[in-house]
Amino acid sequence: MTDYESYAERLDQLAEDLDELAFDQLREASAEGELSRPTSDKQLMQARRAIAKAAHLLRSIR
Repeated sequence: MTDYESYAERLDQLAEDLDELAFDQLREASAEGELSRPTSDKQLMQARRAIAKAAHLLRSIR
């Protein structure tokens, strides 16, 4: 496994962790009767997409 692949895998795990965090926040908001998404949800999803893109870019390096 190349160093790039190792970094990409670490980024994939971080993206999964952010998914779980966002889902937990949505679940908590729903349980509290909130009718809208938490304000941090949009930013978490932006960060998650950026991390996924970085992992993809690392995998494309030859």
